[in-house]
Amino acid sequence: MALGRAGPALALPLLLPRRPAGSGTAAAGSPQPLGAVVRIPWALRLRLQRGVQRRRRGQGEAAAPRPGKLLLRSRRPELSQPRWQTVGRWEQPPLVSAGWKHRKAYGDYFQLEPSQEAAPALQAPPAEAGQGPTFAELGLQPALLAGLERLSIGRPTAVQRLAIPALRRGRSALCAAETGSGKTLAYLLPLLERLLGRPEAAAEAAGPAAPRGLVVLPSRELAAQVGAVAAALCAPAGLAVRGLTGGGAAGGLRRQLRAPPPGPAVLLGTPGALREALRRRFLALERLRWMVLDEADSLMDESFTELLEEILAHAPLAAGAPGPAGPDEERMQVVVVGATFPVGLSETLAKFTDVGRFVTLGTQSLHCLPPHVQQKFVRLKGQDKLPELLQLLKERPSSGGAVLIFCNSASTVNWLSYIMDDHKIKHLRLQGQMSAAARAGIFASFQKDDVSVLVCTDLASRGLDTSNVQLVVNYDFPDTLQDYLHRAGRVGRVGSKARGAVVSFVTHRWDVDLVRKIETAARKRTGLPGMDSSINKPSPKGG
Repeated sequence: MALGRAGPALALPLLLPRRPAGSGTAAAGSPQPLGAVVRIPWALRLRLQRGVQRRRRGQGEAAAPRPGKLLLRSRRPELSQPRWQTVGRWEQPPLVSAGWKHRKAYGDYFQLEPSQEAAPALQAPPAEAGQGPTFAELGLQPALLAGLERLSIGRPTAVQRLAIPALRRGRSALCAAETGSGKTLAYLLPLLERLLGRPEAAAEAAGPAAPRGLVVLPSRELAAQVGAVAAALCAPAGLAVRGLTGGGAAGGLRRQLRAPPPGPAVLLGTPGALREALRRRFLALERLRWMVLDEADSLMDESFTELLEEILAHAPLAAGAPGPAGPDEERMQVVVVGATFPVGLSETLAKFTDVGRFVTLGTQSLHCLPPHVQQKFVRLKGQDKLPELLQLLKERPSSGGAVLIFCNSASTVNWLSYIMDDHKIKHLRLQGQMSAAARAGIFASFQKDDVSVLVCTDLASRGLDTSNVQLVVNYDFPDTLQDYLHRAGRVGRVGSKARGAVVSFVTHRWDVDLVRKIETAARKRTGLPGMDSSINKPSPKGG
């Protein structure tokens, strides 16, 4: 009898067991074949063959894997990816996170293993370039070289080798490089070099402070950090550096701007404090030779946009406007710095300057996952996050370095801080809703290793030097891929003693969408999708 639809089929004869002696008319002991056959349809036969081939391939890989280290380690070995395996540009690799929206996925995880020892910023230049230029060979003045020696900084990183020559020529630029790559020195050194090369007469003593260089930063913690670096570089050259971070009365702003004649050469400030000083006429920007917008994606946040535009309106940026030294002087140099850049940046700058004259200075590792940092993603229920975190902290050795725990809201930071107090875990907390007095000194204390655990929002994910951090925990998974890059960049930085690790708790279905993009980029060894590092490229407009 044939089974299924008509067509070619595989006929399998059936052999019956021996009949007992004396049964029927056949001779005793002779085998009795059965004439009927079972026919297997061709489609079913092909399906069975494919299943056998898949099982054989799976067994072969499990039994005799090709030697080599792993790029991605999965709880399910068949989904692990060795370093030698490549995934095509248009190929869709199998993902561990593909089924993470199902309730049975809780407890699953995968881990991105480090594929190189050092941070990309510290990679040696090409062989034909030897060891690469030193800071002296880049043309910096002896006073700045003395400042670098005070900071115990040796050779330039990749972004510094790229940016210093271009910025010394006075070009306005978009400086785009991965987190922790040394962007602060990449813009400070050449811009300070330009100030030293063209000294100017002192401003009027009775008038407002009139700096020649301005750095705009999104937080007072970052302003204090960059200010300390700038002060160390400027001290041998005799340039005064001041920080303007607000948080107090008008008298406090005036005191922060006070400096011996000829006044502050370089000013670092937050948008709110700078706008307030400009409105009160404590500050004038007519003498500016350059302006830096550091951590541009944070400065373009809706809470800062209006403040930033008012600051730009006071600077001599307009096309055709005379420079600080008069009509024959070139226009003010603008440098936009960051690891990620927001939509609308070019539109904002185009209101005040010609964005067509900007050059883009970008490193090869821009928008890529840090290849030297271990990154683990764990699928958890929301109720399991706290026990998992507490277990992680209690099992961590005391010599394991500092820990950053990121939350998505100030309320979660406060709640988690109370829980950690109950468990006698010594820690600090930092979030944007805290008063200036409460925030003062918190991050500095964390950097000095007075306390090794900091619970924070994304306030601590931008620009701050966290070379003492060896573990980042995303208690709340970040809202965007840009936020993930900035958080992961808190470990494995230039100057870090260890590469560090990142552990991310994945709880929501929308978190899984981001994790899939991260896993796909890791398997294909490409940058994360949706990132742009061009200031001249217009943003898409709706029809």
